[in-house]
Amino acid sequence: MGNIIPIVIAAAAGFCLTVLLGFLFIPWLHKLMFGQLLADISPNRHKHKQGTPTMGGIMFIIGTAAAITTGVVTAKITGVDIVAGDSIVPAEMKTKFWSGLFMALSFALVGFTDDYIKGVKKRSVGLTTKQKSLLQFIICLAYLSSLHMGMGGTPHMFVPIMGNIDMGLFYWLFGVCFIYGSVNAVRMTDAMDGLCSSVTLTAAVALGIITAMRGLFGVSLAAAALAGGCGGFLVWNRKPAKVTMGDTGSFFLGGMLVALAYALGSPVILLPVGLVYVIEAMSSLAQIGYFKANEGKRILKTTPIHHHFEKNSWNEKKIVAVFTLVNIAGCAAGIALMAYGGQ
Repeated sequence: MGNIIPIVIAAAAGFCLTVLLGFLFIPWLHKLMFGQLLADISPNRHKHKQGTPTMGGIMFIIGTAAAITTGVVTAKITGVDIVAGDSIVPAEMKTKFWSGLFMALSFALVGFTDDYIKGVKKRSVGLTTKQKSLLQFIICLAYLSSLHMGMGGTPHMFVPIMGNIDMGLFYWLFGVCFIYGSVNAVRMTDAMDGLCSSVTLTAAVALGIITAMRGLFGVSLAAAALAGGCGGFLVWNRKPAKVTMGDTGSFFLGGMLVALAYALGSPVILLPVGLVYVIEAMSSLAQIGYFKANEGKRILKTTPIHHHFEKNSWNEKKIVAVFTLVNIAGCAAGIALMAYGGQ
């Protein structure tokens, strides 16, 4: 039970700090006139969001980081070794724990740069796709390198049912593609009030449960802090949103989820736990492939898929509720796979 107390405190701190930071940051963003600038292709029903303060992700980034620190300090005071796990040596666990947080913050910095350019230049596009991709690839390689040096052996990955698999050179190709794809898939969900934060909240809770089940309480603490931060942000971001997270926030969330999954030693668990992200990304890829192969015909009215449902007269609250429930189902499947899929 001693391990649970720091985790609960981290979740509560993440929630409370993020809520309180809203009172400070939202007026500040209004003052700076860093409002949301919609692209010309945005649905007409989103036009009322023009000018909504963006870069609100700073709120839960600070809240999450502070909550993790609070949880770790609480663990030290209570004499709990929260960072060491029962199946990973402390040195490797610390590498995964802190390098993962640094990676998420690095992705957030890329997002911040993108949001800042949009805010200063008053345009809907900040960094170009090539610029963002290059920076993200550099972060991916730096993170993977830190993990590789900390492993001290052949890179491996746990896959439920199949067990531990040696990755070899595939470690690098898989890692870059997986991390880059995951971070940008999370970003795709940040287009409706409360959607990204709601889905990420469920994913973080699931990862917290899984890591606690496997004795990785330090990782569970980070997941709890992230869940608390997302919950606190929802207070301000639920419809009608008073602030949006921007790329600053969505890139951070994607980086944190990847970090948690890698710290668990099973990045593929994000496929069920982040089911909505997978669906969003696959809907866009399928649309592009079908469009090119069938002379401009479309499977969906538009992508990502949440906009397809919006064009079919679903309101935002319904879409957020349904997508959150779908992700909860994916989270339940992920928990079951890790519980019964063997070591």
